[in-house]
Amino acid sequence: MAASGCASYDRPDNLGLVAEGRDYQAQWREPEVSRANAQFLRSPAINAQSCRAPLGGGDGKGSGLAAASLRGERLTRGDLLDIRVEQDETFNGSYEVSRDGTIRLPFLDAIPAQGRTVDEIEDRLAAALIAEEFYGDRPRISVRVLDLAPVSVGVSGAVFEPHRIEVGALGADQRDGVRISAMGASTEARNLSAALRAAGGVRPDADISAIELRRGGQLYKLDMRGVFEGENVVDVMLVTGDEIRVPSRQDGPFDLVLLDFNMPQMAGLSGLERLLARPEQPRVALISGEARREVAEKALAMGACGFIPKTLTARRLVNAVRFMAMGEVYAPLEFMSGPETRELHPLAEKLSRREQQVAKGLTEGKSNKEIARDLDLQEPTIKLHVKTLYRKIGASNRTQAALIAREVGLA
Repeated sequence: MAASGCASYDRPDNLGLVAEGRDYQAQWREPEVSRANAQFLRSPAINAQSCRAPLGGGDGKGSGLAAASLRGERLTRGDLLDIRVEQDETFNGSYEVSRDGTIRLPFLDAIPAQGRTVDEIEDRLAAALIAEEFYGDRPRISVRVLDLAPVSVGVSGAVFEPHRIEVGALGADQRDGVRISAMGASTEARNLSAALRAAGGVRPDADISAIELRRGGQLYKLDMRGVFEGENVVDVMLVTGDEIRVPSRQDGPFDLVLLDFNMPQMAGLSGLERLLARPEQPRVALISGEARREVAEKALAMGACGFIPKTLTARRLVNAVRFMAMGEVYAPLEFMSGPETRELHPLAEKLSRREQQVAKGLTEGKSNKEIARDLDLQEPTIKLHVKTLYRKIGASNRTQAALIAREVGLA
């Protein structure tokens, strides 16, 4: 580590500051090589001449670490391991990472496992066996992950739902016993990208080239652009206790804020009320694909500068945004004066548009993979939507969720 607190690596040639330009793509010039050939998760911020202060203040000394040290499967409390030691049944068996982040084998001191890889566990176990004189030379050791526990992490910053979330939890119907026995547990559901999706996704102003991950007192800055652009790059596996912050590329004020009526945790019009009460008094327009005319009228009465139904054409949407940004109030005449649409069941109103689409897939008996293909999403994303759907409608399994979805008119 350099004394300044910046990473000691040389600044990569494919990154460079642009003197001017507010557009996201103008902040950093495009690499001359493909991202697949670039060094692992090399964020521009971590390799700059000066480092930003760590989350919570301070001068940043010693806080910025190279993200390459996060590579690989990381263990956390509750993970289940299969351990095999050559020619000795004494230590063979399944072990769970305990609440204190260690694994305990017979006759050996506890081995730290929280945040470590299986390779590191193998090395530490070999060293312990030699130190206790069970072996003179390093024995052959195999450590496999049989099952991954869900992790609890905090997500804040430029995401739609900043809060502490749990990712990686799978129901009994989502586990594939044959695959786990043969290959070990899948790590996809515990990746950083899964946590960001579970937090409602990143906002348009999010700077995903410098996402901050705090783990064990250390601050890492990660360039996740490749992950979200569909490129074949390595994601980062999370452990319980991680804190994630997505920085914003601009702090405002904004000319116009478009607020989705069904945005999770915004509780309908209460989200609009909170935004309108902010000191900077932003201009806020409500956008929705399901809200009735009554909701639009209430939003305008509260002080919203407009209401945009999602059925609006792209050209009319652009014109409406320009109109409201100029200080005018917008609401389409045909929507405000047309006949009322049928009311949704109270349970259906709790669901986002995407969750309603997933619920419809369940009523059709489709698997997560089939729903993901229909909606052009990744299967882990569908799993997270299904879990949220269960909680919102009070279902405990797919069959029950499908029955409830039919009852509320989502079939």
